Amino acid sequence: MPSKQKIMPVDKLLTGISRFRKYVYPKHQDLFEKLATGQRPEALFITCADARVDPSLLTQTKPGDLFICRVIGNIVPPYPDAIGGVSATIEYAAGVLQVPAIIVCGHTDCGVMKGALNPGALEGYPNVTAWLRYAQVEERELEPSTEFLLALTERNVVAQLKNLRSHPTVAARLDEGNLVLHGWVYHIGPGTVTAYDESSRKFLLPKPV
Repeated sequence: MPSKQKIMPVDKLLTGISRFRKYVYPKHQDLFEKLATGQRPEALFITCADARVDPSLLTQTKPGDLFICRVIGNIVPPYPDAIGGVSATIEYAAGVLQVPAIIVCGHTDCGVMKGALNPGALEGYPNVTAWLRYAQVEERELEPSTEFLLALTERNVVAQLKNLRSHPTVAARLDEGNLVLHGWVYHIGPGTVTAYDESSRKFLLPKPV
């Protein structure tokens, strides 16, 4: 029988809201008042729902900079399969908000990648199991190494970029030449990000800016 996890008290979250209102909001009041009337995000950031991934902290962006889509495995179902929240978010970001960039960001030690390697362990979770088919895991290891999981994570990001291109609003914007796609992997331990390079078909550390 699985052990019970400690539930975070809501009081801790409410305390955080109070601190935000007292210490953070006053420093950025002009920004929040401007955001109250609309948004113009610079990118759609599609990443995993994993609690260790914080897009705004990772990219050091402010509220309003990123339009964020979080879903386990940073998965983008190909169009028109599984039309739902992810597809609607992509369509809204690319079609209505006209974001100039879309980033698909995976991460190391991803539970979805581990689950895709061992689907039998998730038999009691039919929705998770159904979702994992989009991870497109073709080869398996009984005891996957860190290197194997990283390679799997990278291939998954590339696969989701391919799926992203199947969405009509994305395809249209790509044809117009006013949208760019990026594939990233966030390495949690060292705090680094590698980016997919189309020419070499490898994930490389970006050049310092």
